[in-house]
Order: sequence, then C-alpha cells, then structure tokens
Amino acid sequence: MYDDVLERLPDALQEVRILRHSAVGVEDCADEVAEECPVALVFNGISHAVMMATPADLEYFALGFALSEGIVKDRREVFDIEVLPHADGVEVQLRIAQSAFACLKAHRRSLTGRTGCGVCGTESLGLLDLAPERVTARPDFSIDHPRLQHILAGLPGHQALTRATGCAHAAAWCDAQGEIVRVFEDVGRHNALDKLFGWMVKSGIDPAGGLVFLTSRASFELVRKCARMNVPLMATISAPTTLAIRIAQAAGIRLLSFCRQNGFVEYPATDVAPQH
Repeated sequence: MYDDVLERLPDALQEVRILRHSAVGVEDCADEVAEECPVALVFNGISHAVMMATPADLEYFALGFALSEGIVKDRREVFDIEVLPHADGVEVQLRIAQSAFACLKAHRRSLTGRTGCGVCGTESLGLLDLAPERVTARPDFSIDHPRLQHILAGLPGHQALTRATGCAHAAAWCDAQGEIVRVFEDVGRHNALDKLFGWMVKSGIDPAGGLVFLTSRASFELVRKCARMNVPLMATISAPTTLAIRIAQAAGIRLLSFCRQNGFVEYPATDVAPQH
C-alpha cells in the first residue's frame, strides 16, 4: 500500500527540455531540475501550513516540523503520519495528542483578524518567538578546523540532488570525529533541517554527540529550530544574520559560520575577543 503511495508522489528530480546557450551556439537538450511542490501539513484534520518543498522524506519532514516549530513537545505526541498525493501537491496528515492539538487551535484563533507582517509566515510581530529555550545538551567533544575540513571535503558526495540540479540545500548530522552520518536535501533550507530533525528523533540521536552542518546562511529561524531541538552546536557554510547570532547566544548554542577549507568564524557568547 505504502509503495503505491510512493509511486504516485512527484519525483525529486524532473527532466525538462532546455536550450543551452554558449559561445559555440545553442544546444537543444534535456536537463534535470529539482522538483518543488506544495506540501500541506494537516494536524488532526486541520491544515496548518503549506510549505514549498522537495517531495522526498516527507514523514521525517513532518515529524521534524512538528517538533522544531513547537507544535508537539515530544515524539510520543505524534501518533501517526500519512503521506497522501494530490493533484496540486502532497498532503501530510499527522494525528497528534489532544493536548498538543488544543494548543495549536488556540494559537490559530489568536491569529484571526491580525495583519500579516510578512516575516516567514508569522502573522504579526508580536507572535515572533525571540526568547529561545536554553539548550541543556553539551558537546562531549571539541570541534576544530581539521574536523570541519573533513566534513566539507566529504559533503559533496552526499548531495545527489545538488549534483544533479545545483539548487538544493543540505542539512547534515556529523559525529564527534567529523564523519557525516546522514544528509537530507531540499529546495528549502528549513525543510532540509526539519527532515534531518525528524530522522534524528526517530533514530534516537543524542544532540550532544555531534553537530548540525548546513549548506546555507545561518538565519534566525534555523537557529531557533536548533534551540527547540536541544542542539548545542550548529555550523553553516555561509554568513549568519545578527538575529541568528543573538538567538544562538541566548540559547547557549555554539554557532560557527563561514565554514570553509581555510577556516571558520565563531560567534562567542560575549563580544569580548578571546585572549591569545
């Protein structure tokens, strides 16, 4: 039954006709493009959000989203997840605990009549959650430049969607030795991270035993998700925003950005430069 559902889902890759222009002329050929489709997340029969995502690993995505957005506090509050293809996209139905659903409905009622501010789907500035939880996990290892170099060198081998299309973000879980354990890709960086979180929770991964590595900038939403998931160490290839730095500092998350082969930048909990 589930195999039939998978066969009806859109493929993560689609072949399209292109005209490739170059100095020698125009070539009529085919190319692979990453699929982007609407994915509706439905909780106890009520649609909560529609995300534009790559239609792969959607059970992990739904579970990670429910946890990282604070809709449920524990995996045990998610009783069932069902992925259903539709003509216009994909619907993921989650059956959650009644207590979590009651909180979700109350939150939805608080949105009624508000004017949207346009910040990542939040309906008003007052609803932005800028007071993160303090993470309680603490890395039992030290991350250094050689470990990050090892991750950077190995990551392309885990990015099949990116190699084929050049337009996907990746979220990786890496162990204390800098070995890449699992990578998820998506056209949306938030979606890739939620897929990773869903897998981590289902696999019983301890956040203190490794780090989350993202092939994107460090935005406030990504750091906020890591705080909810008790992830104490987050690294990104690109730059952070000021709000991402402040959220990381408030949560006690060690944030590393500009992770490149020649080094990385760390944003400590204070603005005092380290003594050498």
